[in-house]
Amino acid sequence: MLTSMFLNRLAAWRRYRQAFRELDGLTDRELAELGFGRRDIRALARQAAAM
Repeated sequence: MLTSMFLNRLAAWRRYRQAFRELDGLTDRELAELGFGRRDIRALARQAAAM
């Protein structure tokens, strides 16, 4: 049980890091075209990791 919980948390952290890297790689203009700003990246990455 503890192992599966750890693996689930690790997978969520990896999804967060991947989403964060992708969003952080966008230009300010690209983010604005999507309706977001740099300040939104962490929250968006957290949402992506929770899926």
